[in-house]
Amino acid sequence: MSTTTMPEAGATPLPPTDHRATISDRSRAERKLGWMLAGPAFVVMLLVTAYPILQAVYDSLFDYRLTDPDKRSFTGLSNYGVILTDQIWWTSLGVTAFITVVTVAVELVLGFALALVMVKAWRALRAPVRAAILIPYAVITVVSAFAWQFAFSADSGFVNSWFAWLPGVSADTDWFGGTWSALFVVCLAEIWKTTPFISLLLLAGLAQVPEVLQEAAKVDGATWWQRMWKVTIPNMKAAIMVALLFRTLDAFRVFDSIFVMTGGANSTETVSFLAYRQTISRLEIGLGSAVSVLLFICVILICGLFIKGFKVDLSQTRGE
Repeated sequence: MSTTTMPEAGATPLPPTDHRATISDRSRAERKLGWMLAGPAFVVMLLVTAYPILQAVYDSLFDYRLTDPDKRSFTGLSNYGVILTDQIWWTSLGVTAFITVVTVAVELVLGFALALVMVKAWRALRAPVRAAILIPYAVITVVSAFAWQFAFSADSGFVNSWFAWLPGVSADTDWFGGTWSALFVVCLAEIWKTTPFISLLLLAGLAQVPEVLQEAAKVDGATWWQRMWKVTIPNMKAAIMVALLFRTLDAFRVFDSIFVMTGGANSTETVSFLAYRQTISRLEIGLGSAVSVLLFICVILICGLFIKGFKVDLSQTRGE
């Protein structure tokens, strides 16, 4: 049976404890400086992006074709109903989700390995190693897509001749003739192009892990794997979340590789390419705008899931 201790008579009651994190003057000054530096750019970005978003939402409520602009009519949410009940939308969404999950998962593992290499490299070799790793990210996405398309082309590529000894690969193998083989090449191109981006963000996270904790774990007899899972990864959780979030949003909007390599053929159409095809190719402004709005909603949902899932407070500062 539990007992409750009552305060003694005449004792001064303790003030209620505020368990919320207090913000120091230094933190307030840093936040104010941050808003002063980033505020103008944020306002310009908001003005530039707000109009296209609002215009897309407005156009999605109309049956609007550029081939017959005079017959523009208000239809409400009917465009969204047409899209969400069409198998093409769900196929495009599935292809987009597949490319996103596969590429981000592989890039996280490879990027973390490359970040460890850049951290552990000898001081004299750090600059050349980092430059070599970051070269693919400096290549324009369209140029990278064309390079991978030429490499896997049945008539002008070298992959079929170099890897003809592998099962299922011959001199006339058409990598872009099937859904899964085409998506395999697209994923390879995306992984090669953007893995350095994740490795760069994870490198910044590794630099923030206190070396004192690593030394203390070594003294306690922790193995390399134990130090990795108990010390390194928990202390770079914010960097991992930022890397995954940025790369997931970028992968979910994949367009260039699909446009160059497959053109959306053989069920390789992504959501971004679907919006392009409806708006630019078919001049269906209403349906294309609705697809763009749905893509924007998906991006917002992904942001919310990552922020809630990782539970990282990016506003916290160190060294206060």
